[in-house]
Amino acid sequence: MTGRRSKRKWRLNLLDPQTLFAKIWDRHIVVALGGGADLVAIDRIFLHERTGAAALNSLKAAGRPVADPSRVFCVMDHIVDTRPGRGDQTLMPGGQAFITETRAAAIEAGITLFDVTDADQGIVHVVSPELGIVLPGCTLIAPDSHTCTQGAFGALAWGIGSSEAEHAMATGTLRLTRPKTMRVTFTGTLAAGVTPKDMILTLIARYGAGGGKGYAVEFTGDAVTALDMEGRMTLCNMATEFSAMTGMIAPDQKSYDWIIGRRYAPKAALYDQAVAEWKKLPTDEGAVFDSDIVIDASTIEPMVSWGTSPEHSTDISGVVPQGAPTRPLDYMDVREGQDLQDLTIDAAFIGSCTNGRLSDLRRAAAILEGRQVAEGVKALVVPGSMAVRRAAEAEGLDKIFTDAGFEWRMSGCSMCFYAGGESFPAGSRVISSTNRNFEGRQGPNIRTHIASPETVAASAIAGRIADPRDYQGDGK
Repeated sequence: MTGRRSKRKWRLNLLDPQTLFAKIWDRHIVVALGGGADLVAIDRIFLHERTGAAALNSLKAAGRPVADPSRVFCVMDHIVDTRPGRGDQTLMPGGQAFITETRAAAIEAGITLFDVTDADQGIVHVVSPELGIVLPGCTLIAPDSHTCTQGAFGALAWGIGSSEAEHAMATGTLRLTRPKTMRVTFTGTLAAGVTPKDMILTLIARYGAGGGKGYAVEFTGDAVTALDMEGRMTLCNMATEFSAMTGMIAPDQKSYDWIIGRRYAPKAALYDQAVAEWKKLPTDEGAVFDSDIVIDASTIEPMVSWGTSPEHSTDISGVVPQGAPTRPLDYMDVREGQDLQDLTIDAAFIGSCTNGRLSDLRRAAAILEGRQVAEGVKALVVPGSMAVRRAAEAEGLDKIFTDAGFEWRMSGCSMCFYAGGESFPAGSRVISSTNRNFEGRQGPNIRTHIASPETVAASAIAGRIADPRDYQGDGK
């Protein structure tokens, strides 16, 4: 195993150098409750239509108003169909009620709503950074485990349940137990064709899906600093698949440049004041973490999952490992020692809050341009937001995808998060840029292999799991 891990069992007092996490947490403590718990102030709250109406209506029934509606946002993303021309009606039985009830409750509560047909509609973890809702140093919650995506901006962002959403909306606070801290350092430089998706899959494969349980993880190192903001979001997005409370990356000039001018970002002199504060957030030299992991980025190759957890992943040239548990082997219909590149696919999916951003679509399109999806493969791409979709169309990416044989869809979660609506034919083997591959994640009996958008594109062309490096550079 490449990489090393160490643990420290002591803690530092507030006069010692602090981590990024500690600085944000401590600045948001309303009152220390004892026993390791604190009442923490919440800056931003996001809802979606799967649970939004339930939380808002429960709050109303209790006679409690939303304390500060300007801090609460709601987006239609989890249940809405991705078919062009979609509206309130969904393939999910009863899905329309989720949408209409959430709309009515959001309007009554006076919170900001990004509705089904709004120009700003999209997946919450794509929309929030696009609009500058997430900012360095803020606390942000949503009833979705991939809220940690937004830690890429040096924010403390994590997923919650509906009852916690109610409490936060009514009081602006949450009672939380302080997690431990972990630093994951990626040293060196990524090889050509290797992506942030491969970085996080490598971490989870080497240290297990439970390796980050009880920790707030900060990603550091030269390979992390070199990533653009969208790559950083991909890395943080899957911290929850590592069982971490959240994933974070210290803000830097790339963060500040991304934020400037966005709708909800500070303007003019306030922006300059904000940047001055944000520059104080990075972890202090000498700050101690409870656990450390170091991975040499140059050892990472394109990754693909073979089983039903992200930890069931290996490099693209690898095989299904010996001694693998029986249940994922049976569900995925693979065998020990099987070459992953021998697995034929029925479908290919590019999208999700992990890999549905503009740079993801650009990289996949570069592989697909001038090529065709293999016969019999159902391929589709779901941009992470309607803004991403428009930007991709302005660059002609949609034409590259459709000319290659991909369907060009509207933004939403339903093809990644199966809730009874859109899916692939039962039993399909799908190569997917999503973040989860448990049984039924993308639909009944769907066998999902998670990988980077480049690997998905290459596999769609080959009709089997394929190495994207064979379709890049001299391989084209």
